[in-house]
Amino acid sequence: MSAQKTSASRTKPVSAVGAFIGFAGFSVLAGLLVTIGVTPAIAVAGVTTTSTIGVFESLPEYIEIGELPQRNELYAYANGKPVHLASVYDQNREELKYDEISDQLKNAAIDGEDKRFYDHGGVDMTSLVRAGVGSVAGGLGESGGGSTLTMQLVRNIKMQQALELPTKEEREKAYNAAVEQSISRKLEEMKLAIGLSKKYSHNQILTAYLNIAYFGDQTYGVQAAAQHYFNKNATDLTPQEAASILAIVQSPNTRNLSSPKNYEANVARRNVILKSMLAQKHLTQEQFDAAIASKPADYVHLTEPTQGCQAAAGNGAQFFCDYAVKVVKEMSQLGGSEKDRATAWRNGGYTIQTTLDINLNGQQKDLLNTYDPNTESRFALGSTMNSIEASSGRILTMAQNKDYDQSIQSPPTATSLNYSVDKKYGESSGFQTGSTYKVFTLLDWLKNGHGLNETVSGTPRLMSSGWTECGAPYYAGGYTPKNDSPGENGNFTVARATALSVNVAFLNMAQKLDLCDIRDTAKSLGVHRADGGELKSNPTSVLGINEIAPMTMASAYATIANGGTYCAPIAIDNITNAEGKSLGGQPKDCKQVLDPGVAATAAYAMQGTIKYGTAVGAQTADGTPLFAKTGTTDEADQIWLVGGSTSVTTAYWQGNTDGGKTNLRHYYSGAGGSYASSRANVWRQAMTPINQLHPGGAFPTPSQTAIRGNSIALPNLAGKTAEEARSLVASSGFSYVDGGVQAGGGTAGTVSSTSPTAGALLSRGSSVTVYTTDGSQATVPNVGNRPVNEAQATLNSAGFGSVAVSDQFEKGNSKQQCRVAAVDPGVGTNVAKTTPITLKLFGDKDGKPGKNCK
Repeated sequence: MSAQKTSASRTKPVSAVGAFIGFAGFSVLAGLLVTIGVTPAIAVAGVTTTSTIGVFESLPEYIEIGELPQRNELYAYANGKPVHLASVYDQNREELKYDEISDQLKNAAIDGEDKRFYDHGGVDMTSLVRAGVGSVAGGLGESGGGSTLTMQLVRNIKMQQALELPTKEEREKAYNAAVEQSISRKLEEMKLAIGLSKKYSHNQILTAYLNIAYFGDQTYGVQAAAQHYFNKNATDLTPQEAASILAIVQSPNTRNLSSPKNYEANVARRNVILKSMLAQKHLTQEQFDAAIASKPADYVHLTEPTQGCQAAAGNGAQFFCDYAVKVVKEMSQLGGSEKDRATAWRNGGYTIQTTLDINLNGQQKDLLNTYDPNTESRFALGSTMNSIEASSGRILTMAQNKDYDQSIQSPPTATSLNYSVDKKYGESSGFQTGSTYKVFTLLDWLKNGHGLNETVSGTPRLMSSGWTECGAPYYAGGYTPKNDSPGENGNFTVARATALSVNVAFLNMAQKLDLCDIRDTAKSLGVHRADGGELKSNPTSVLGINEIAPMTMASAYATIANGGTYCAPIAIDNITNAEGKSLGGQPKDCKQVLDPGVAATAAYAMQGTIKYGTAVGAQTADGTPLFAKTGTTDEADQIWLVGGSTSVTTAYWQGNTDGGKTNLRHYYSGAGGSYASSRANVWRQAMTPINQLHPGGAFPTPSQTAIRGNSIALPNLAGKTAEEARSLVASSGFSYVDGGVQAGGGTAGTVSSTSPTAGALLSRGSSVTVYTTDGSQATVPNVGNRPVNEAQATLNSAGFGSVAVSDQFEKGNSKQQCRVAAVDPGVGTNVAKTTPITLKLFGDKDGKPGKNCK
């Protein structure tokens, strides 16, 4: 539970006992304290304490001030060397020693909250009496409260302890108990305050109070408050600044100085404190007059936090910083349980070396700012770039177009969501991956012995049946998928279908596999849904309907670049504790999940995507071999390009972040081209500096066996009878499909053509459509330069009964005269046998009829 969510509970004055206990409750408390001799005896009429003493004695006697959160330092890399990334506290707090706190602050705290602080032992009976009388008279307000600084410290310690609990439910329950407005809670607060006063000096208690108190706007302790509100240290505060800070503690939401709308309420309480400081002679009249006359606008100088991931160095490194902190809190180096790790991180003192390349990350952030600006107001545009070192899984970049903002209501240009990672780490549920998911069908295809040169159909059709899911038939009623490009149909080799990303071709491949095997292949490469649910394995999953985080996809593709060895993503290289001892980092977690030959063959196919497919324009000028796969959802509301070199893979995602279906092909960023059409160009620019720092080599060349796979060449069936063709198709291991009779030449009833064509490489069980001829057509034979009578005879023999000679002649020599110069329809044309054929002959050199030509 963040302080923003809990600070509303702090708006009631922590010292106003009378306001919520009432006179009867006050009488019990005061009488109890008199009876047990905690303070000098004070006669209070009508007090009964017998039943309350037992409750009081059963309460815990001591509470530890304890160590407040200390800083943890995070480092990234720049030019191969560690550079400071961020100082991260459990809270925005910097603890001071007693001597480092200005006297103005100390006096403001004591004079404004607890004038007899140095005279009592944790509980001030004089204030309790005044609080009780004030309650009867209608309340004395904040100036007449009964909670001492020590009692307020107890409450703050318990609130702090509540905020350190592991779950939201535990935090809320403990926090509400700490601020509960009840006699039992006040009894416990008093007894613990007495215990604190026995164990710690007044100066220690005052110092602890000023270091732990919440001052609104995510700021804890007077040093952080002084820096945030005044841009100066707590040592150097003026009387009005000191009083303004102390005015906040009783109502952090309404009196903090983050907004001018709170100034009036702050000044009202500030002036009460200043009057108390004057009365206690801690201010001269001149100082008091100047302070009273001052306005917050004259001395408030808001500054951004200097700690936390919000203040992380580097362009756009905040999201990675936030992710790294969450990862560290899971690491065993900090403890064996969640509670132990949370306590260790809170105590701090750790130095964390992360994997981030701060320069590469900044360059990618600049690209996203240019091509996917967070100022886009027509729809909710998000984009990320994530680069992974293939051989180790180290995360090199985690860039996002939106700015990092953890406030409850972020501006449109910013967000608290980290789109790159799973919901567990960034509250984002991932995005449909489109055709980038086809790679897992390709890999399973290759694992099952199929090859890249096998032919599959890309022609849209009804695909309700023919599926296998986990060994059982799967029926997808009415499923009629389409290709992304209109008119895209026909037969494709798998290699070409991959480069061009043909949907139906991949669905036909999937029908020869088990959908669960495709899913499990994806899982073996670390793929999982960002929301933690199960990966879907229905037919549409082949085309990328699962919502997956971009970093997950970058990591999966890194497996292919790494020869089939998957390495889980790593964000932390090393942790050093407060004593300077190296505790190590995230262990390198790599395992071989694909045969190297399968990985090499898949990379070979996806190099075609860049050379002639859907990612043309992604090749870097340095010539580094690259592979990639694009992805576009049905509505083009999510756009992807994932790929890389043998060294580094990069996932580039653009899309709607609010569930909208805005088509990114129809909107332009102003940087040239639509959002969707720019992806190859943007990805290329991202990979160019990566290649310089992490040079990639040539991908292994797949064997011809891998390229061909276990495919079978379709025999030539032309001229065979239908029965002969059926027998040959069956004996070759294929399924015969009667394509019907077509107008054609040859002997009626014989095969005229097949789909796929003769010689195509097919997997066993593939369908072969056979077409037979009706014999109504013939092919015009070549009768060029033959005597006219011979040409006519040849045409008649071919089945053409109507042959005529044109009265037009071509220029010729004496040897060519009366010979055929041209035929209409042309030689080789298939036409009906009833089609008239016209012969054009050679004449003399002037194009006139020869003497023997008619």
